[in-house]
Amino acid sequence: MKSGEVYVMPSLEDLKAIIASYVGESDNKTDAVASLRMILHDLSDTGSQPIDLVRWVPLNMVKANDYNPNAVATNEMRLLHTSISHDGYTQPVVTIKDPDSNKYIIVDGFHRYTIMISHKDIRESTNGLLPIVVIDKPINERMASTVRHNRARGKHSINGMANMVFKMLDNGWTDSEVCNALGLEADELLRLKYITGFAKLFENTDYSRSWQTRYQIRLRKAYIDKHGEANNASS
Repeated sequence: MKSGEVYVMPSLEDLKAIIASYVGESDNKTDAVASLRMILHDLSDTGSQPIDLVRWVPLNMVKANDYNPNAVATNEMRLLHTSISHDGYTQPVVTIKDPDSNKYIIVDGFHRYTIMISHKDIRESTNGLLPIVVIDKPINERMASTVRHNRARGKHSINGMANMVFKMLDNGWTDSEVCNALGLEADELLRLKYITGFAKLFENTDYSRSWQTRYQIRLRKAYIDKHGEANNASS
């Protein structure tokens, strides 16, 4: 703009024409639209929310996690297919980006993902692209997110959830950290510990609220090796 000229903001119609021209002339319209979404996301007041940026990614870029405790009956899967077939994807799949595999690992939405894998008509309706949002959390937080999503819908497998709790404890979280992250009462956590067969780690130890995880056992052993049993007992 030359000196002295007055800047006039383009109208929405002008912006629409510019954007349409940009997308229309792009070699890959999906990538072009994704770039525009990213620009809007960067400018958004709600950019801290994952839903602010929905991404459409190839199905082979997404993979299931190995800890989801949710279980859905065959009839419910059939109804989910019917819903997506008629209404489209109304919720994105929640994921994290795995830098090692360069893929998106599912935190919530495994069944929406499965429907696309198992039904050609759904894949064709989106050109093989799955809608996702991405969060950035370490493994225990990701597992906690999965449980929170499932519990909020009132659907989760007790055995699967118990095994997930075991993993969280084994990764080093305390009972209180697990309860706070999952919205559990102490008695609920105790029952889940029991379901996992946690006591098998201690065949000669009475059932107790103060069971240790293998992570805690390793820390205790390392301390004893360094300081001796007497110092550990007196601490």
